[in-house]
Amino acid sequence: MSGQGTFKSEASREQGDINTGEWRKNYVNGLGKDTLRWIMEDADVFLHQALSTPVMNVLAKTEGEYLYDLQGRRYLDLHGNGVHNAGFSNAYVINAVIHQLQEKLAFTPRRYTNIPTIQLAKKLIGISPGGLSRVLFCPGGSEAIEMAIMLAKQVTGRWKTISYWDSYHGNGFQASSVGGEEHFASGNGPMVPGAFHVEFPNYYRNPWGLQDEEAIDEQYIRQLEVIIQRNPDIAALVAEPISATPVVPSRHYWERVRAICDQHGIVLIFDEIIEGLGRTGKWFACEHYVTPDILVLGKSLGGGLLPFAGIVAKEQFNVVQHRSIGHYTHEKNPLCAAAGLAAIQFIEQEGLVRHAANMGVYLMEQLKILKARFPVIGHVAGKGLHIGIDLVSNPATKERAMDYAEWAMYESLKRGVAFKIIEGNVITIRPALTISQSQCDEVVSVLAEVFSVADKQ
Repeated sequence: MSGQGTFKSEASREQGDINTGEWRKNYVNGLGKDTLRWIMEDADVFLHQALSTPVMNVLAKTEGEYLYDLQGRRYLDLHGNGVHNAGFSNAYVINAVIHQLQEKLAFTPRRYTNIPTIQLAKKLIGISPGGLSRVLFCPGGSEAIEMAIMLAKQVTGRWKTISYWDSYHGNGFQASSVGGEEHFASGNGPMVPGAFHVEFPNYYRNPWGLQDEEAIDEQYIRQLEVIIQRNPDIAALVAEPISATPVVPSRHYWERVRAICDQHGIVLIFDEIIEGLGRTGKWFACEHYVTPDILVLGKSLGGGLLPFAGIVAKEQFNVVQHRSIGHYTHEKNPLCAAAGLAAIQFIEQEGLVRHAANMGVYLMEQLKILKARFPVIGHVAGKGLHIGIDLVSNPATKERAMDYAEWAMYESLKRGVAFKIIEGNVITIRPALTISQSQCDEVVSVLAEVFSVADKQ
C-alpha cells in the first residue's frame, strides 16, 4: 500500500494517538467480551476526555518492559507515560516501598521532615549538573512546572515567559499557558498573561528549506531575540532540551540560548519530566548541552509506582523564605521518596544510563536501515532511548502520514509492540531503560513487517 492516503479516520491529533477513529473501534472490538465490558464500565464512571476516552485496552499487569491485558496478551511497551525508566513493577523499588510501609512512615505532615526525602534530595543533587543544589518536591510534573516558574518570577521580579509552540508542560493554568498546545488551553478563558511562544528548532521540518544547522539555528534564535528586545521583563525561558517528539536541537542552539538568558538575566528552566533520569543516555538531557538554572523532574522520579516530581535549582535561588511556592500536602512524602531513591539506585547499580546510550545507538542504526527500505519513513531522530520516527506520505513534500501512522500503531499492537503517536504521524519510542538488544530487534522486525504489509496492499 504505497499510497498512505487511503487510510481514513476522524479524531483530534493534538498530543497523542487517536482514540475515536475506526481503527481504534476495530481493535477494541477484537479484544474479547470481558475486556469490552470493563471498557464500557470505565466509560460509564469517568468524565470523558480526549486522549483517554474510550480507553485502548484493560491491563491486568505491567512488569519489566511489558504490558499484559486481561486475555494474557503481552505487549512490549515503548511509551509507559515516561514512568518506567527502571521498568514496570521493579522488584527493587517495590521492596523499598514495602520496607517504608513496614516502618510505618508513609506520610509526613507539613512542618516536619523525614530521612527518605532528605536522602532523595541529596541523591538528586549528587547526580545533577554542577551548581544545582536546592530541591523541592511535589505530587506531579504540572505542579513542578508551576513551582519552577513561580521561583523564576520571585527571583527576577519579572512576570513574562518564553516557551515553545507544540510543547506540553502540564495541565495547570500556568503550565497550560507556557505549553504550546491549543488542545490544553482553548475554552478555558484567559490564560496566564505574558506567555510568549517561539518555534522549536526543527532541522528536518524547518520552514526556510535550509540545510545548514547553524543557519537554521539563527533563524529560530531571531524569534527569541525579537521578543526579548520588546519585552525586557521576561522572567524565564521554559523548554525541554530535547522535545517530546523528539526533535533534537544542536548544541550550538542551546549554547546561544544560554548566552542570551545570561545576557538578559532570564532564568533558563529545562523541563526534563520525560527526558530525565537516564532516558537520553545521560542522567539528564541537558548534559548533552548546557546547565539550566532550574531542572524540572517527574514521571520516572516516582519509580513507576507512585506520582512524584520536583525541581532542582541553583543555590542562589534559595531566596523565597517569605513565600510558599510549593505548598503541597505531599511535598515531603516519604513513601514517594523511597520509591524515587530506589529507582535511581537501581538505574545506577545496573548501569542503565550507559545501557540506554548503547541501545539507543543500536536502535537508531537499525531504524535508519528501515528508512532506506521504506519511503514512508521520512526521518529518524533521537538521543539514547528517546527516539521518533516521522512518517510521511510524500518524502519530497514531507506531508505527514497521519492515517497511515494510526493504522501502523494498531497493526503493531496486534503483533505485540505498543507505542504512541505524537503530532499525528511520529512514532515515539521510549521503552524501559532495561530493554535488551533482542527486544530492540523485535521492535524493528515488527515495524518492518507492518510497513511491508502496507506496501503490498
